[in-house]
Amino acid sequence: MTAPHQEDTEQTRPDVRVTDLLDPNSQIGSRLRSLYAAAQDEAIPDRFLDLLEKLDQVEMAAGKSVGRE
Repeated sequence: MTAPHQEDTEQTRPDVRVTDLLDPNSQIGSRLRSLYAAAQDEAIPDRFLDLLEKLDQVEMAAGKSVGRE
C-alpha cells in the first residue's frame, strides 16, 4: 500500500515518459508551444492595427469600383 501523499503526487503529475524527455523532437515541440503561447499573449502594436485599417479601406474602395463596371 502506498502512502496517501504519494498517491496524490502520482495523480496530479502529467503522464510523462522518459523517452519523451530524452527525445529532441519532443523538447523542440514543447519549446515551440511555449513560445507560441507567449506570442499569443502579446498586444498587437498600434502601427500594425493602423496598417490593417488602411488595407481594409483600400479593399472596400476597390470592391466598390469593381461593382460599378
